[in-house]
Amino acid sequence: CVSASSQNEMPFLSKMLHPNVYADGSICLEILQDQWSPIHEVASLLTSIQSLLDEPNPNSPANRQAAQLYQENKQGDEKRASADSAGKKSPSV
Repeated sequence: CVSASSQNEMPFLSKMLHPNVYADGSICLEILQDQWSPIHEVASLLTSIQSLLDEPNPNSPANRQAAQLYQENKQGDEKRASADSAGKKSPSV
């Protein structure tokens, strides 16, 4: 993914380790870069971001370390996320 600096940025303000989020919070998402159009509604942009957070794209990483960790630990990460969302204590790594 190529970082694009333009007025169509929707960066995260909180730091996060995610394959498709740069260190500065910029999001690697086609709809915000190559496929950008002012006709996109805010709801569709937010839905696209939510989908990316739920299903990262490690094949086009903004953060290679996070992409590698995601690919190596996808199964363990899914178990921890499932436990966290159910309010259970996460299994140890």
